Amino acid sequence: MAPEADPGELTVRPGDPADLPAVAELYLRTREAAYPAMPHGVHPPDEVRAYVAGWDLSRRELWVAEQAAALVGYAVVEDDWLDSLYVAPEAAGRGIGSVLLEVVKQRRPGGFGLWVFESNESARRFYRRHGLVETERTDGSANEEGAPDIRVEWAGTRPL
Repeated sequence: MAPEADPGELTVRPGDPADLPAVAELYLRTREAAYPAMPHGVHPPDEVRAYVAGWDLSRRELWVAEQAAALVGYAVVEDDWLDSLYVAPEAAGRGIGSVLLEVVKQRRPGGFGLWVFESNESARRFYRRHGLVETERTDGSANEEGAPDIRVEWAGTRPL
């Protein structure tokens, strides 16, 4: 068995409007690959692309992770909310999500929250491993997918 090719150095940087088309494609690919752990999205791809293209990056922080000049992950933070953190399926397990989450923790030292689908056990394990705590469960009636979800929070680096 041949050794895996070196994926190259990971670069994490603030995203800009030119990154949004690639972010939309990564989101669509990742959600599709994550089924059934994550329910299928309810919006067709063209609506997702238009939605992401309209993100106001003066209100949202977009952080992108690149390897070998390709987008391999991203995180979006607005106020004290981690709106999304996605890693390309082919890049999963390389620590990219951990690096992005660390950026979010540094940018939000007072803490932040997010929602994760109850069925997405791998994401739940990931957040637990990184010190986030599940604080609330819902039946999914408030999300578009209608799938049970869990609020997860990181308390931040509050002084003792």
